[in-house]
Amino acid sequence: MDGPFPAHGVRFRADLRAAGVDDGEIGRALRRGELVPIRRGAYLDHGDPALVDARVRHRAAAGAALERLGPGAYASHVSALVLLGIAFWDLPLDRVHVTRDRSHGGRRTRDLHVHPSSLPPEHRGRAGGLPVTGPARTVVDIARSCGVERGLVVADRALAQRSGNRPPPTTPEALARVASGVAGRTGMPLVRRVLAFADGRSESVGETRSRLAIAVAGLPAPVLQWPVEVDGRRHRTDFAWPEHRVVGEFDGRITYGRSGGPGQDPAQVLWEEKLREDRIRAAAGFVVVRWTWSDLTPFTATASRLRAALGR
Repeated sequence: MDGPFPAHGVRFRADLRAAGVDDGEIGRALRRGELVPIRRGAYLDHGDPALVDARVRHRAAAGAALERLGPGAYASHVSALVLLGIAFWDLPLDRVHVTRDRSHGGRRTRDLHVHPSSLPPEHRGRAGGLPVTGPARTVVDIARSCGVERGLVVADRALAQRSGNRPPPTTPEALARVASGVAGRTGMPLVRRVLAFADGRSESVGETRSRLAIAVAGLPAPVLQWPVEVDGRRHRTDFAWPEHRVVGEFDGRITYGRSGGPGQDPAQVLWEEKLREDRIRAAAGFVVVRWTWSDLTPFTATASRLRAALGR
């Protein structure tokens, strides 16, 4: 049977039992791989496309959990990020996270974490037809519980302009209001650090992590998305120290699973980036320092290269 979430083909054990399928049949289907568990008592058919993508699978698991928990449960933390479509980094998807507006009753199982917490109406929203914590509340929750680097990645992505003319998921003012509303809770010093440093001009997870690494290394703060005009063409750089004639470029497009465009060969992307870098380097004596994902941890060698370029 289709169940309440036919888009993902979620099957609930209780519904299967009600339809006359006994526990033995369910167990055999699980052993044969015909059903795949996504959380306790909820399954997907073995060929469901949601199983291919961890975030889509988590979305299905979140929907199943909310269906069983009933009114008053809101997807939160990383589950809210998945439903809201806000990018994140290094957050596990093994548990569905929900928040209930209460002071007690929290619990954590193998596949579910229920957070009891005050949840005023302005901290609530909907995404994909499901109840979620709003973008600003979700950013604050992640920063409180997951630390500065993971929180900053989420804050930057939530503040970033989305495709086309759509507004960003949240604003600095909304983040400040939510932070003020939950003041005094555990982790608020982390939240304050994240909100003070958040900047929607960071265009990717890698750029945000780079920006934080630059600050931790004690280097001067760069200008983000600084334009350089070369041979009549306008180039936008990831990081720039214009007074030093230094440009920093984070190249994470290929290793992070993106290419330059539909059907474009990764080698061609690299070649075009090299030509772009050469043009920037030639313009008024710029030094270009480039790094990739593997250079972020540790950032020591890249910081040394940047420091040498800035000290020319």
